[in-house]
Amino acid sequence: MAIYQRESFLNRLADRMGRARRTEAVERPKWNHQPQHRVLSGLSQDDLVEVLEKQCAVIHTVFRQTSSSSLADVLKEVIASYGGKQLITAKDARNETFGLDQLYHQLRADGVETHVWEAEKGKENQVIAERADIGITFSDMTLAESGTVVLFHDKNHGRSISLLPQNYIAIIPKSTLVPRYTQMAEKVHRQIESGQAVGSYVSLITGPSNSADIEMKLIVGVHGPVHATYIVVEDR
Repeated sequence: MAIYQRESFLNRLADRMGRARRTEAVERPKWNHQPQHRVLSGLSQDDLVEVLEKQCAVIHTVFRQTSSSSLADVLKEVIASYGGKQLITAKDARNETFGLDQLYHQLRADGVETHVWEAEKGKENQVIAERADIGITFSDMTLAESGTVVLFHDKNHGRSISLLPQNYIAIIPKSTLVPRYTQMAEKVHRQIESGQAVGSYVSLITGPSNSADIEMKLIVGVHGPVHATYIVVEDR
């Protein structure tokens, strides 16, 4: 992608800041203290699941846990609990790995409109997401401390899936759990340094949408999913 007027913009910015423009990379500082690495350190994956479960109660999110062989059945139960008639999900290789392609085929046969994101359909995917009852995605990384699902988006996984439907279901492979934002940022940094693709953008989702902008009172479900369910699945 071409970048236009870059030099003039950077020169003008430096001028407004009252200093000469820097043309060399800034040396990364070495911190004497890094307490962020000690929070929840040394916990096993089972311990992190417990931390996540407790945090789900705080962020108004339903927590479920299951085996890989029972995931399809549990997901079907959650879909039914939301009265879902229209679903949208990402085109994700893990759908086949965990047997969800068969579930989605069965749901279609039962009259549930089930759409898997298709890059070729472009904006039409967003229209489908807007009218869907439920959006379903796999978590790429999961922050136990805050109960945050991290999604790395690409052409097969638009962010509309987790933003527009009234209900959101995150399928969380147990291996994706890390203590907190610190570990997530480190992983992304390593991927970028090594030239790996991270995604066109990254979403961090912590339960259903909520806001306390009005009179400092927390209201859940203001500008996105009203309800959220996390399903932790054994994947090793």
